[in-house]
Parts: sequence; C-alpha cells; structure tokens
Amino acid sequence: MAGLAQGRMALLGRQSPSSLQVSKGGPCLLLLFCLPLGATCPQGCQCPEHAGAVAVHCSASGLQEVPKDIPTNTVLLKLDSNQIARIPDGAFQHLSQLKELDLSGNAIESIGPATFAGLAGGLRLLDLSNNRIRRIPKDALGKLSAQVRLSHNPLHCECALQEALWALRLDPDSADAIACHTSVREEFVGKPLIQALDAGISFCNAHHRTTDVAMLVTMFGWFAMVIAYVVYYVRQNQEDARRHLEYLKSLPSTPISKDPISPAP
Repeated sequence: MAGLAQGRMALLGRQSPSSLQVSKGGPCLLLLFCLPLGATCPQGCQCPEHAGAVAVHCSASGLQEVPKDIPTNTVLLKLDSNQIARIPDGAFQHLSQLKELDLSGNAIESIGPATFAGLAGGLRLLDLSNNRIRRIPKDALGKLSAQVRLSHNPLHCECALQEALWALRLDPDSADAIACHTSVREEFVGKPLIQALDAGISFCNAHHRTTDVAMLVTMFGWFAMVIAYVVYYVRQNQEDARRHLEYLKSLPSTPISKDPISPAP
C-alpha cells in the first residue's frame, strides 16, 4: 500500500493531481477520518486525502461562489460544472500547495490581475474552459507557469487578447478549440484563434489600422472645416467689396470746370 501511495505521488511530477483518488478497496466512511486533524471540507464537497495531500471535489454542487473553507493543503480543487460567475481577488491565495484548479463549466465572465494571486509558483493546470469569458487582461494570467485551458469561451479577438496569449502556456490538447466569438477583424469570427496567430495574423495591426483611420478621418474633418472657413471668408470679402463698389457708383459725380485758371496778377 505504501508503494502504491509513493507511486501515485511520483506521478504528480508529470501528471495532474486528479490522479489523487480514494482507493477502491478502502473508501472513507466518514469525512472526519479522511482529513487531517483541524482540516475542514466545504459543504457538499468531498475531500479525500493521500499522504497529507487533499483533493477537494466540488463538481456539480450547485455552487454560486468559491467556497471559503478550502483546506490549505489542497493540491487538487475541482469547482467545475457549477454556477460561479465571479471570482474574488485572492480567492486562492492561501492554497500554496495547489497543483490543479478546475473552473470549467461555470458562468465566469471576467478575470482580473489579482484573481489567481498566490498561485504563480506551484500551479500546473488551470482550466477555464466552457465559461463566458470575453476578454483577458494582459496581466491577468501572465505570471502563471501553469498550462491554461481557454476553449469554448465567447472570446473577443483583439490586440489585448493576442498579447495575453503570448504570455501563456496554453494546453496543447485544447488550444485548437479556442475560437473568435467576435473580432476586430470580421473575417475571423468563428475561426480558430491559434491557427490565425500561427499563420502570422496580427490583431494588433488591425487595431493600429483602426486608430490610423480614425486619425485620418479627424484630420480630414479639421481640414474641411478650415477650407469651408476660407471659402466663407473670401466670399464674404467679395460681397463686401461688391457692396462698397456699388456704393461708390451711387455717389453723385462732381463736375470738372473747363475754364483755365487765370494767372495771378
């Protein structure tokens, strides 16, 4: 039995800690005896323990938020198939031993720079697939060394997303399922994002082109205003000159005397 436990722990160096399962020959009859003294298990979850490492299974438990009483020695945390829509900043920062975090199949709409604070060093797999994430800030996941799953999210393909993906280690088995739900370049809507990036497509260039077009339109608008003002000014001066000339023509002319000027005596 000790050899089996050691073999499973050795696999953690290469495989996900989801291999932590309760032995079929000796399932925990009472949760109290499955956990180390003083540890707790979130309500509705199962927390089997092996060699001091806890795997917390909260899959399909109807959770609407991340549990607050997760054991600190958790190495595997499965929160998939729930209704979690928001993850508070630092929700996992006390889980320094966490190796795998599964948040797939929830209703998560956004992630921030501090969402996964405290997990940068040890986390090996982060599953965010099948959520409602549209945008990923550049610094939200960049500090993680874990493989990340982002497939089946309604992602908006833009320069910020491209820069965020450059800093990530995407899970190769699910990377091809990352697609553009919307895009700054309409021709890539519904297309695999990674294939587009591998082909040399840059959404940042599209962003720059959009900015350049906006600047050109603005400059053209100002130029048109200047031309319109100059035309108005010239026409106004012409009208004033015409009126002045008509006024001069309307003045009575003074007769010129034809008698020569007599010389002085």
